[in-house]
Order: sequence, then structure tokens, then C-alpha cells
Amino acid sequence: MKKIFTLLFMVALISNVSFAQDTEGTTDGPVMKFESMTVDYGTIEQNSDPLRSFLFTNTGNEPLQITHAKGSCGCTVPEYPKEPIMPGEQAKINVRYDTKRIGKFVKSVTLTTNTTSGKEKLTIKGEVLKKAAEPSGLPVEAPNVFSPAGN
Repeated sequence: MKKIFTLLFMVALISNVSFAQDTEGTTDGPVMKFESMTVDYGTIEQNSDPLRSFLFTNTGNEPLQITHAKGSCGCTVPEYPKEPIMPGEQAKINVRYDTKRIGKFVKSVTLTTNTTSGKEKLTIKGEVLKKAAEPSGLPVEAPNVFSPAGN
């Protein structure tokens, strides 16, 4: 009886170990793997280019679908792919920040997806400096010194 119990225990143990090895490294469902979860605008001038992008890959084994994207305020507007992203494919989330607003900022974008967690949170940050004033005393238009003769 002791030999049968030991044999059954060994079979169960080997089955459990081999099952764990078979599933190791595989992920069921879609998975978003970002190059970076944060985009730093750095220090930029007022009214600078507002567009930045988050690049990601679907490293899962099923199509990834983003159903909604929402900025933390009206000054942060995300754009996301509406079509499914197949396993192994790359895509990007574009984010526009209102660079008319002066000062430091940290904003977020929340994505609603069909990943296991159902939500992904991205961050943008930076500082917008007031645009340098034009030097005073310079003419807006230079006078035309090369006018045709006789005028």
C-alpha cells in the first residue's frame, strides 16, 4: 500500500511540475507592453508642438481592443486605435496637451481595454514656459530701399 501511495504522489508531483513548465512564459489574452508608461515633454515654450505618443506592443496571444481613453482634464486629449491590435503588433496612443497653459504639469490618460486588468494608466509631464517676448524697437517690416527709380 505504501508503494502505491508513493507512486501516486510521484505521478501527481511530476504532472504538477510539467504543467507549470508548460504554461510558464505564456499569457492568455491580450497584454499591452509599453516602451514607457510616462512621456516627459521636458521644458517647452508656450504654444509648442502639443503631440506626443506612447508606443506599445500586444505581447499577449489574443487581439487587444481599446474601447475608451480619457484624459485627466480637458487639457489632455488622447487618440487611440479603434481597430483590434493583433498579437505581436505595435500601435500607439497619441496625446495632445494644451501647451498654451504655462507652468509645470503632470496629467494622466486612462485606457479601458480588454486586458486582464481592464485599465491602463499613462502619464505625461513637463513644464511650459512663457514664450519669449519679441525685442522692442525693431521694425515689423523693413522699409523697401530698393524701389524702382522714378517712384
